[in-house]
Amino acid sequence: RYLLEQDFPGMRIGPEPTTDSFIAVMYGETEGNVPGNALVVDPKKPFRKLGRFGNAFLNRFMCSQLPNEVLKSISIIDSPGILSGEKQRISRGYDFCQVLQWFAERVDRIILLFDAHKLDISDEFSEAIKAFRGQDDKIRVVLNKADQVDTQQLMRVYGALMWSLGKVIDTPEVLRVYIGSFWAHPLRNTDNRRLFEAEAQDLFKDIQSLPQKAAVRKLNDLIKRARLAKVHAYIISYLKKEMPSVFGKENKKKELINKLPEIYIQLQREYHISAGDFPEVKKMQEQLENCDFTKFHSLKPKLIETVDNMLANKIASLMNLIRQEESNMPTEMVHGGAFDGTMAGPFGHGYGEGAKEGADEEEWVVAKDKPAYDEIFYTLSPINGKISGISAKKEMVTSKLPNSVLGKIWKLADCDGDGMLDDEEFALAKHLIKIKLDGYELPGTLPSHLVPPSHRKPFQTAE
Repeated sequence: RYLLEQDFPGMRIGPEPTTDSFIAVMYGETEGNVPGNALVVDPKKPFRKLGRFGNAFLNRFMCSQLPNEVLKSISIIDSPGILSGEKQRISRGYDFCQVLQWFAERVDRIILLFDAHKLDISDEFSEAIKAFRGQDDKIRVVLNKADQVDTQQLMRVYGALMWSLGKVIDTPEVLRVYIGSFWAHPLRNTDNRRLFEAEAQDLFKDIQSLPQKAAVRKLNDLIKRARLAKVHAYIISYLKKEMPSVFGKENKKKELINKLPEIYIQLQREYHISAGDFPEVKKMQEQLENCDFTKFHSLKPKLIETVDNMLANKIASLMNLIRQEESNMPTEMVHGGAFDGTMAGPFGHGYGEGAKEGADEEEWVVAKDKPAYDEIFYTLSPINGKISGISAKKEMVTSKLPNSVLGKIWKLADCDGDGMLDDEEFALAKHLIKIKLDGYELPGTLPSHLVPPSHRKPFQTAE
């Protein structure tokens, strides 16, 4: 709702548990709903495989279509709220985690939403997160309603959230958590306004980059599936080879299923396959219970060779084609809704801050602090109104900034490139040091509003 900046059909927001449905929010010329059973038989929609989860799920699945600018670039799957308590979980009537896993394998980004003052990872949420195993690179976390607690409480909530996530998600790196208040109401606590703005901007950049990376991600999934298919072929052909031709088939089948971890190790050594490429042992054992091993196929080395050839040669040329296409096409970004609000006018992130300060003022922004900078300048014994690089260095190093940064500041401040600074150039150098010490980035080239007044004429004639 926050991203689209408009209601979509089937949406209901409230403090109590409201939606118990998976809603695919997609672009459509006219506003309306398509129920789940009709959706899985529509050849134009990518949901046909969801039919296997049965009516209990399809009654809780629908597509919400509306003509919204944001949805031209991305589609959103809104999942139902997480339940806590055994009785409620059983009443879903379909395998919630299996459905989540199906979507997780096909989406570009997974966003986990947490509430700053109802922070809890219930059993079902924990199982849902575990269903995303293997898709950890897609997960981002949003700590919402962060304006409803003060700074001290927010620090504690953030710490507690990171601790809880660390126990559920088994990855060595820390998940990216975006802190903010993602609704269009006034902030209750404005202490962290700048933090919320920066975090929202980071989240928007992350979402906006998705259409660009979609082709590469699909290629990545293709490689993943090819490797997995190859490993499956090795496992299945091994099981077929070990089966007796006449008697004791059932006993041998049970024995092979129990020995699966050892078979994995044997295949790893024999074919030099990484342990991470093998399917999960428990899951594989469960699936093999219902299979007839005698009907499995023997290994076909030619097919394996074809897959290896594809991974070694074809994929590289496909990757080059994608890069060429991306360089020739305009950069695809998400527009509309909340995404446009962060770019418009003086309320865009960073507008009027750091190096951008004073951009729309007539007076030189450094002038207000220049008297203080002049006092320092005249203590450095200027000759003919200028100080040498050595004198400037003595003063500039007092900022404790590293030489690499001070070198960049010197390059920006020495407007005429004579290796010396006059009083205006020195004031500019001090202003750039202040920008860096305040935590902002330095500009790559000197913006026109920061050029000292006495150095502006040469710039204008050059134009």
